[in-house]
Amino acid sequence: MNTKEITALFLLAALWGASFLFMRIASPVIGPVLTIELRVLIAGIVLLLYVWMFKKSVKLKAYWKQYLIVGALNAAIPFTLIAAATLHLPASIAAILNSTTPLFTALTSRWFLYEPLDAKKWIGIGLGIAGVFALVGWSPVPLSMQTVFSALLSILAAFSYGCGGVYAKKAFTGVSSLSLSIGQQLGAAFVLIPLTVFYIPTKPVSPVVVYSVLGLAIFCTAIAYLFYFYLLANVGPTKTLSVTFLVPVFGVIWGMIFLHEKITIGMIGGLMIILTSIFLLSDVKISLNYPHLPANDR
Repeated sequence: MNTKEITALFLLAALWGASFLFMRIASPVIGPVLTIELRVLIAGIVLLLYVWMFKKSVKLKAYWKQYLIVGALNAAIPFTLIAAATLHLPASIAAILNSTTPLFTALTSRWFLYEPLDAKKWIGIGLGIAGVFALVGWSPVPLSMQTVFSALLSILAAFSYGCGGVYAKKAFTGVSSLSLSIGQQLGAAFVLIPLTVFYIPTKPVSPVVVYSVLGLAIFCTAIAYLFYFYLLANVGPTKTLSVTFLVPVFGVIWGMIFLHEKITIGMIGGLMIILTSIFLLSDVKISLNYPHLPANDR
């Protein structure tokens, strides 16, 4: 990759890593459901504007039912679970836990697509599990039922990504990444609409929260996808997926800089173990979601 492409890769990782920071700021104030509803709805609208401005071709009507399902599995459910987890977990830990997605991708691919798991992948799965225990047990957050429950929400989000990736691989053969990205965002927004009426804020919302939601939707989702499309076209899916290793690192950095989160040796150790497991599972390309990669390009 040349300098321009490497810069785009790091910008993509930085934007996706920042999503945990913005969720950590917005979710405690307006709730996880409304935070994510605004994220996917605004991002979907921005990407539609991009399609209109640059006269791109997308397939939305023909797959609307499938977009509802993949929008739920690959965006609405995992995004909301992660946002709920950030109510009690630092953004840095949420980012690291989310990097276990390849572990669940491997497992769901084995269960539903009957893809074989060799010894290297089993070792990677084992390391991923060990990394989660190390991260939660050695984190600066006091170990409590609340902490464990929040960590489980993050892990369930990773599992949902795995299921969504398997479904997308089977349901969207030949559909472009741009179509699938927009369809996922709008499908997720439609799924979450009935729940948002229960989470409308009754108190004034500070500008910081508003900016966080806009940053989450526009920068971490819509604009991040434009970098993603650029990398896919110029370096291909395999090199683009190297962003998987960078996103949790940026999640930790942003949490430390802007939220003054403490970084401990235990957190670094857990991150290193999980990244090692990702490396061993790196040929599993269905659903490395930050926040989600369209399955037909993985």
